[in-house]
Amino acid sequence: MCGIIGHLGKYNNLKIGIDALKRLEYRGYDSAGLAAFNAEKKDIFSLKTVGRISNLEEKFSKSPIFGNPFILHTRWATTGRVTEANAHPHWDCKKNIYIVHNGIIENYRTLKDKLLAMGHKFSSDTDTEVVSHLIEYFFKGNLEEATRKALKLIKGTYALLIISREDPQKIVAARLSSPLIIGIKDKDYFIASDYNAIIPYAKKVINLEDNEIATITPGNFFILKEREPEELDLKLEEAQKGKFSHFMLKEIFEEPEAIRNSISGRLLPEEGLAKLGGLEEVKDKLKEIERMIIIGCGTARYAGLVGEYMLEEYAGIPVEVDVGSEFRYRKPIINEKTAVLSISQSGETADTLAALREAKRKGALALGITNVVGSTQTRETDAGIYNHVGPEIGVASTKVFISQLTILALLTMYLGRQREMSLVTGRRISQELQKLPGLAETILKQDKQIQELAKKYSQFRNFFVLGRKYNYPIAMEGALKLKEVAYLIHAESYPGGEMKHGPIALIDENFPSVAICPSDSVYEKMLNAIEEAKSRNGKILAVATEGNEDIKKIADDVIYIPKTLEMLTPILTTIPLHLFAAYIGLELGLDIDKPRNLAKSVTVE
Repeated sequence: MCGIIGHLGKYNNLKIGIDALKRLEYRGYDSAGLAAFNAEKKDIFSLKTVGRISNLEEKFSKSPIFGNPFILHTRWATTGRVTEANAHPHWDCKKNIYIVHNGIIENYRTLKDKLLAMGHKFSSDTDTEVVSHLIEYFFKGNLEEATRKALKLIKGTYALLIISREDPQKIVAARLSSPLIIGIKDKDYFIASDYNAIIPYAKKVINLEDNEIATITPGNFFILKEREPEELDLKLEEAQKGKFSHFMLKEIFEEPEAIRNSISGRLLPEEGLAKLGGLEEVKDKLKEIERMIIIGCGTARYAGLVGEYMLEEYAGIPVEVDVGSEFRYRKPIINEKTAVLSISQSGETADTLAALREAKRKGALALGITNVVGSTQTRETDAGIYNHVGPEIGVASTKVFISQLTILALLTMYLGRQREMSLVTGRRISQELQKLPGLAETILKQDKQIQELAKKYSQFRNFFVLGRKYNYPIAMEGALKLKEVAYLIHAESYPGGEMKHGPIALIDENFPSVAICPSDSVYEKMLNAIEEAKSRNGKILAVATEGNEDIKKIADDVIYIPKTLEMLTPILTTIPLHLFAAYIGLELGLDIDKPRNLAKSVTVE
């Protein structure tokens, strides 16, 4: 989603702000802009561009702006087309109030009509500009007081940074359901929508909470509810590409390490137990739950679907998986014996958070899996588990998805051993989990082969991705990755058994299928689906278990994965699908780190 940067302190060269903004490019955006107060001229100056931050950087180099405080923004269009006028920052009639905004103002049309009737002149089609005019209406010389009054009239979500020509040397920050972080180093303050932006500048951070307004002035800041800063445990090099051409490739090759980090310190192999410290405070409540609902969006939901198979088969808990954006719009049956597990990479996914709050309101035990320490989800759940896999920069989630699957396996052990899972079964799962990082590394050694297969299959414009049981959600993930990073291609996923119920009508020599068919309990059933496609002249790229030579007799091409427990095969079958999609995207000349129209963290409903 949109990126926000603000600074008040010793730096007046906005090149620092632009560099910080670049560290948010992975979030997805279509325009960028900046504004700064120049004390010498006692005025605020602004630049805006459509397209990449490099366009803003070029414009800045021709007309450099110096000043402090300054604010910057990358926009992902929601209300209003992609134009320079609609890019942020936005300002009021008097060019006194300048703001950048993440989120959506739901009642902006009503507010805009009232402001127009009062004589206000608008220069954009966005919902955001309404906020600047509302603050203008209430402004009497004190920026935070005008902001406070304006926000009382707003319905929606927001992370806002606001500066004023007539109340200079001040940034006002406000948040509601959209992340905003204040980084502190000595008397310098950096405000951002994401930790990655402020890694080089601040090691102590404060996460603004919903409905809080912060006023930052030289050497000081004030929040309505005072809190101690947290230490920020991130390294700049973690957000660098290293030897890789793209972050997505780097993060796929980090998937074995993601498994390692996810299980590190969390396995007791001899006892066949998983040690999940984040759940200790609710372990007794977990023994009493009779049902679990998993909520997530996109890739996170697919992880939840794999978790459904794991938890039902090995922990004996009935599980339901719901789309975060749909959960609130039906009447889920929830009571105190229900646990709701929210899965979100960022911990800021608006739809998932809204579903989580609804579940809590109805009395559910709220659990979470997230990668970002201090995120909204981690603060609003009763207990949770961190991924601990470092920043994920590529918009399409890869290593975090692998981690989510791994943690769901750990959760299955944890809950299963509370119930009827035997010591023998617990030990076996634990032993196989320990082997997974090494097994994942062997898959990545087929990198060149998968790159060649991507080149071969990049000529096609439609794909089916097929799987059954544990690997049907992985088929969904494989199809999604093709749509996300190789978006000139259309891909759909189906359970292998569903092909004959309609979709097979599409199969011909120009419509290949990726078939996930490890040697598991449904292998023979998957062979039937492959035979059905082959009999219609469809080409088959199979993902199969090492040692299976028979699959070569029916499939056109094969990628092999090592043998593991059936419940853990999704962790391994995902890796070649991630690489395959990335390489097809590159073969098509696409930017796989920043796919068209997508955002990393979707903080609006």
